[in-house]
Amino acid sequence: VGVAVIGLGFMGMTHARAYHGAGPRCRLRAAYDTDPSRLAGDGAGSRGGNLPQGQEGDDPLASVVVFDSLAALLAEPGIDAVSICTPTDTHAAIASAALEAGKHVLVEKPVSLDRDEIRDLDAAARRAGRVCMPAMCMRFWPEWVWLRDRVTDGQLGGLRSLFFERLGPMPDWGGGFYTDPARSGGALHDLHIHDTDFVCAALGPPASVLSAGDINRLTTIYRYDNGPGHVVAAGGWLRGGPGFTMRYTAEFEHATAVFDLAADPPLVVFRDGEREAVRPPRAPATGYDGEIEAFLHAVETGQDPPVTLADAGVTLAVLEAEARSIRSGEVEAV
Repeated sequence: VGVAVIGLGFMGMTHARAYHGAGPRCRLRAAYDTDPSRLAGDGAGSRGGNLPQGQEGDDPLASVVVFDSLAALLAEPGIDAVSICTPTDTHAAIASAALEAGKHVLVEKPVSLDRDEIRDLDAAARRAGRVCMPAMCMRFWPEWVWLRDRVTDGQLGGLRSLFFERLGPMPDWGGGFYTDPARSGGALHDLHIHDTDFVCAALGPPASVLSAGDINRLTTIYRYDNGPGHVVAAGGWLRGGPGFTMRYTAEFEHATAVFDLAADPPLVVFRDGEREAVRPPRAPATGYDGEIEAFLHAVETGQDPPVTLADAGVTLAVLEAEARSIRSGEVEAV
């Protein structure tokens, strides 16, 4: 599978490294960005993000063709699929053009701030007979896959309580994109979305939500008619904060699982007074690697991807309810 990455900021370089590490099943052939410094390989143009980008000297773009024209890249016959890692407000137009050019598409979350655009993309992908998959990396993160499996298989008993925390520094990169809520949607759509999407994946969409704070720092209670009575996610961007953190605490009938990115080991299960370290298989190593593998599998087999544009629409509907709840101070139906 010949692949190109569109947008070479932190997330674009993360996708590039994941393709570079995917082995012989794909070849990273091309890249595009509107910033000449990124096309020239200037690392300063790709700063930002929450997690390490790889070892120094590990350059996944060393042998790729860099394009300064998106149309020229999309016309390249050796490119079968593209990752779209540009600002959110450009996703729909670029994805539509890529599908029209016959390319498969992996598009970064939240895909769009407009559910109609997501529905239109879904229709365009079906017309083109191509995969268009939203990049929802936490669905593939090893410790989150483990958690979803425990929710599903009942090994630890029924789920009673689920709490997520996700905090990161207030972005000072991106040329003002992140600080413009009309373009980025704030931390609600950039950071907190990971936990809302995982809640939807593991438990289904909630019936309603109650949120407090603002779009850059919030806490949400997800309310279910038939489900755990305590499902909460808190997080957002911090000014002058200590760095990125992500955590969860999941209480089951027979045990409690605690994940903390900064801990060693990160995932521990407490049961019957005993503490057990849990080390899920590290293949894929991260959720980014996992989503790339899932995307490539869908491209290779023609099967539906494990995360669909319909899923992205559901997650966006929950985020919209959270935004309404922040404004109203009331419980809002999804």
